[in-house]
Amino acid sequence: MKILLTGASGLLGHAYAQAAVRRGHSVTALYNTNRPIANGLARSIQLDAAEPNALTGLCLQHWPDVIVNCAAISNPTSVDANPQLAEKINVALPRLLAQLSTHLGARLLHVSTDMVFDGHSVEPYRSTDMPYPTNLYGQTKLMAEREVLEHNPEDPVVLRIPILMGNSPSGQRSLHEKLLAAIHAGQRPKLFCDEMRQPCSSSNVAEVLLELTERRDLHGIFHWAGSETLSRFEMGQRILKHFGLPLDAVKSACLSDDPAHAGRPSNLTFNLHPIVSKLKTKPVDFEAQLEELTRVEPLNA
Repeated sequence: MKILLTGASGLLGHAYAQAAVRRGHSVTALYNTNRPIANGLARSIQLDAAEPNALTGLCLQHWPDVIVNCAAISNPTSVDANPQLAEKINVALPRLLAQLSTHLGARLLHVSTDMVFDGHSVEPYRSTDMPYPTNLYGQTKLMAEREVLEHNPEDPVVLRIPILMGNSPSGQRSLHEKLLAAIHAGQRPKLFCDEMRQPCSSSNVAEVLLELTERRDLHGIFHWAGSETLSRFEMGQRILKHFGLPLDAVKSACLSDDPAHAGRPSNLTFNLHPIVSKLKTKPVDFEAQLEELTRVEPLNA
């Protein structure tokens, strides 16, 4: 199967490229600045995803069977700093890919986020629940979902995912990489004890995306996440313990005590039905996610 992959050098895009190549698919990997390092790619092409003409020409040239969109500006702070660029990458790009996939007869898989919800629900969010994002990043991702479903109504997949664990090609993108970098820089990160998330490994999400790539009987909006619900502080503590670092390298805080984060979503957890019963891939617990992480030197090394 010929797959066109955007965001191939990111945390999830890299994991998906590796999984697809292992399964024997032909992957054309698109990237912006950092060349993908996955072995066995059919080709890797540097492309500014904000330039629609170049992307359109490339799609018409290669005529893929599947388009997988992992490209995004996924840091809320970066979205706030440059909303025009965020609109191009997070909204206009998915719209164009949806239009192109419809023209090509290609399957489209688009990656979205748990941050399309406000985090106020006491129950895990279902894929049919009404989204209500509280920040600009979540708003752009919700707009992207609507563009995808409007312009490719027959065969789209929108996969909402949580915060990701894993080893990014740059060593700077995932949860543990950012946390350990801050600690090595002499900081003591503040992690909220009442911000509940459902972390998942990038490799596990990649396997789900690959199954959905090959399962044209499944389409629509789906939720995927890990099997454990943890607070940000609990995640930080377990990461430190895994790497043999002092647990007091991070400090606990409460959203309610910090006016600057009063609107931050507090409970972004997912109900994984019905997709979890339809796939061979199963959610993984946090301990299994930790075992995948690249080990680093302790702080006092």
